[in-house]
Amino acid sequence: MKVLADTEVCVAAGVCLTLAPAVFDQDDEVGKVILLNPNPDADDYEAVRDAVLSCPSAALRLVDDE
Repeated sequence: MKVLADTEVCVAAGVCLTLAPAVFDQDDEVGKVILLNPNPDADDYEAVRDAVLSCPSAALRLVDDE
């Protein structure tokens, strides 16, 4: 699994950081998403999936590793 984050679409809600802090952070100035780990471990999958589904701006996506 790979995570993609579109900072142009991000509205700085912080939901991703709350749900998966090992994978996401926020920029201190504008609050936009920072992707800490684009290839999270299987242990983080559920939290990352929840973050992607909960993102109010749909700035996050999951893609299969190829």
